[in-house]
Parts: sequence; structure tokens; C-alpha cells
Amino acid sequence: NFTYCPATGLAKGNEHSAFGGWAFPFPGVFLAEEFISEDEESEIVELMDQDDWKPSQSGRKKQDYGPKVNFKKQRMKAGSFTGLPSFSKKIVAQMKACSVLGGFLPVEQCNLDYMPERGSAIDPHFDDWWLWGERLVSLNLLSKTVLSMSCDSEDRIQLFPTFSKENGELSPPGSFTQTSACKNSGEEGINCILSPRLVPSKEVTVAIHLPRRSLVVLYGDARYKWKHAIYRKHIEHRRICVTFRELSAEFSAGGRHEELGKELLEIALSFQGRPV
Repeated sequence: NFTYCPATGLAKGNEHSAFGGWAFPFPGVFLAEEFISEDEESEIVELMDQDDWKPSQSGRKKQDYGPKVNFKKQRMKAGSFTGLPSFSKKIVAQMKACSVLGGFLPVEQCNLDYMPERGSAIDPHFDDWWLWGERLVSLNLLSKTVLSMSCDSEDRIQLFPTFSKENGELSPPGSFTQTSACKNSGEEGINCILSPRLVPSKEVTVAIHLPRRSLVVLYGDARYKWKHAIYRKHIEHRRICVTFRELSAEFSAGGRHEELGKELLEIALSFQGRPV
């Protein structure tokens, strides 16, 4: 019932929902459109398709490049991991130009293949917090889709009213009480004050539209407070998602498993890997 606006960082209530005309700040999302060119996309997908795609859950297929992990027992080892694929070296280098990806060192890459004929989807979930760090990075290939965000928290969200100017822009989120034009009893143009509105987080869903060849980063609240999902209705054509993950603090400098983290990063960033 809300749509994320990359230009303002706001989740804007959809016009025909109960939240039309309302918005709230939605932090923790970075979206870069046209992150790679059409030629680069074609080359990457062609190289991927030279390797096998393994069946995965919910009608997806996958290629994993990463360490062997047992999340239930919280154990990890290199296993047969030989690094990220060679074609990712250029992608990772391009990430350095993104302001939110300073110091980002991916230790795992997962390619997921979605097809409407297979009913491909992924249910609302959080990515693991024990192993994976703050930023989740995904490159969206071959077709557009929608990342659907939802929240199970008992918190309430404070909405503020917005008004559409002639150019369709949202009003700035400087104040939660703003003057808006009312339409009551057939009278138009009467100024009234719309007070802040509190709604349960569970009643709110936010759509993040991902164009073809866009890069999205989830961090902060969007990573730890909001679950993310891809629904079947948003898979119209073949779609490949390339997700990169960094290590958590436990496996980074000063962490309990720093040495293992160093070993895995050295393997990952050799860019000599094949799917495990």
C-alpha cells in the first residue's frame, strides 16, 4: 500500500489505498539505475548459463559461490569454495563508486534464476545476521521486478500528509503537520491542518520497484527491521538476481572469527570461482 520513492527516500501511500496522500521516511535503501550496460548484462548472463543451474526453493534455480555454512549450528568452512566468478571482478570494482558501499568486500555471491512458468518467488524473510553483515547488495538482470517490504514489529509508524504540486512532487518531510487543501461538502480550497497519523507497522507494505540492470542495497532498518520478498505476480519474464553479501563483525577485524574471515575473503576476491 506504499511505494518507495528513490528521489526523496519516502514511502508514499498508493493513490487508491487507504494511505493515499500520506508518507513516511523509509531509510536504508540505495538504488542505482542502469548500473551496468545492456552489453555487460548479455555477457554476464551468457557466462552464467555456461554453468549448471541447480533447483532451489519456490520455483527458483541457483548458482552459489561461497563458503559451506550450517546456519542452525552456526558453523562455517571454506569447503569447495574457490572464489567469486571472474565476471564479478568488474561489478565489484564498480560498486566502489557507490557512496553506501565504502569498504564493501563480498565474501559470497548467489545467482538466482526466476521464471514465471515455474512460479518463481521468495517469501518474506530476513537474511542471516550471524554470518552476513550490514549491507545486502543485489543486481537485477533481464527484467524489472518489485521488492516487497513488510514488518512484523509491534511498533507504530508515524505518517505525515503530503500534497501534490503541479509537478507532482511530494512536499518536504520537514514537519509532520502540514496545511493541505480539503474537499468537504463540495467546497474546495479550504485550508485545514492534517495531524500526524499513527498506524501499526503490520498494516504497512512498501514496494521498491527494481528496474532492469539496477543495483539495490539494503542496510539499517531496511535490512534488520523490514523483511523482503519477491512475489510471483512480479515475475513477468525471466529474471536473474545476483546477490553479494559481506561478513558480519564476528568474522571481520577484531571479531571472534577474524582469521577465518580473512581466509574466506582471500578466496572470494581471487575471482577464480566456479559454482559450489
